[in-house]
Amino acid sequence: MGPVATRLTHRAVPSMLRRLTALALFITASHAYAGAQQYEPLSAAVQARMQRSIADHAAPRIAIDDPFEAEVWLKTMSARLASRMPDEATRTEFLTSVHYEATRAGLDPHLVLGLIQVESNFRKYALSSAGARGFMQVMPFWPRLIGSPDHNLFHLRTSLRYGCTILRHYLDIERGDMTRALLRYNGSLVKGSDYADKVIRNWRTRWSIDAPASVTAPTATPAPDVMRVREARPVRPAARATPAPRATPSAPVTYLGPAN
Repeated sequence: MGPVATRLTHRAVPSMLRRLTALALFITASHAYAGAQQYEPLSAAVQARMQRSIADHAAPRIAIDDPFEAEVWLKTMSARLASRMPDEATRTEFLTSVHYEATRAGLDPHLVLGLIQVESNFRKYALSSAGARGFMQVMPFWPRLIGSPDHNLFHLRTSLRYGCTILRHYLDIERGDMTRALLRYNGSLVKGSDYADKVIRNWRTRWSIDAPASVTAPTATPAPDVMRVREARPVRPAARATPAPRATPSAPVTYLGPAN
């Protein structure tokens, strides 16, 4: 190879790498159905409270006192998640962390599972076009605001810790109005979206402990080029319905805390 060809090759390689990197980011972003939390100034008291929440480093555990009930919950949720997370050890770590972080933030773990399904479809490295990252699609300004700039939002515990803390914050702002809190989380409160309905529908019909078996049965994992997660088909409500009403624009859900 002559000197001219060598120089051209050296110039082409960085350009090709940049194009491949951009393509990889685009493909990863296409897997996430997420908006973007909007930056809003926080009062000193709220910022301090959220910082304390992020700083906790307790080992995760299922926050159910009865060991038998905890085991039943883990096995039930693990079976529902198996098609999306084939590795049992990974599922166990994920579900244990979800239950711990959600309960710690005063959230229903099944709600958080419904949100993760819509936000990232349980993809750890999901990246939205707006830059939201990880399982719970947290925007990168949050670590600078309430945590540490070196926090990795693709890390399981970090993503769940931030996501649950942020959703709790939005619920407090909206005085328990679940629909408005979810729209804030997705960054679509002003422009409007069916995002909240999707999350609540998944929460009630797929991840609730009383969800119908026909809906919670494992399904095939969507093909990689599917940009939005599949929705559960409407079903007749189970005999033991959960207390909160179904979310509609005329009747928003008021969140009263995690179910017992």
